Amino acid sequence: MLGAAKAAWRWVRSAPGTYVWLLALLFTTLFLRHLPDNVEERFLGKRSTNLHHLAEDPLRVLFSSAFWLEGGGWLGYLVLFTIFHATAERWLGTWRWLCVVVIAHVGATYISEGVLYEGIRHGYVAESAVNTLDVGVSYGLAGIMGILVYRIVDPWRYIYLAGLLLFYGVPLIFATNFTAIGHMSALLLGLACYPITRARSGTWNPMDLWHSRRVAGLP
Repeated sequence: MLGAAKAAWRWVRSAPGTYVWLLALLFTTLFLRHLPDNVEERFLGKRSTNLHHLAEDPLRVLFSSAFWLEGGGWLGYLVLFTIFHATAERWLGTWRWLCVVVIAHVGATYISEGVLYEGIRHGYVAESAVNTLDVGVSYGLAGIMGILVYRIVDPWRYIYLAGLLLFYGVPLIFATNFTAIGHMSALLLGLACYPITRARSGTWNPMDLWHSRRVAGLP
């Protein structure tokens, strides 16, 4: 038990940006739970990267929106951050990892809101959509999922990439909205960050996990 705890702590220390971010999300999630529903919506609305706020105070909302989870779900993000963000941060280093997160979060926000703006301008979307609630960490996560394609050896990277394209592509086809556009944009932006990976060595082969279990005598 003590050995497992030490290993977990070493993992956390090796990805400080990921777990500081998760800690901040835990505090904000607990804070939101103590707010009435009608107050929570207004509170998050002031931190939303919608068209109204992007026009008036973009830096504030682009930063603050990344520290709130609409609808909670912190434990789920603990798992996702550990699998994807922590792995990417350990591989790329904290600053390169952060660059990918920022590129995906900011870029996908502007692309998705830009599409929404065009929809409003041409009358396809109601003008009230300028105040749409848009907070969360999913764009940054999608970008990190994308760049991890380059961490995996062939042919597994193509299977992983196909899974990502299917996961984010289906909503884009059957339930097209600004969020689906944002997620696919973030994934593609993560893939476009390939130059950041050139200075990093090492790839991961999923078969290594299977071989290690066989050596350990595990099923």
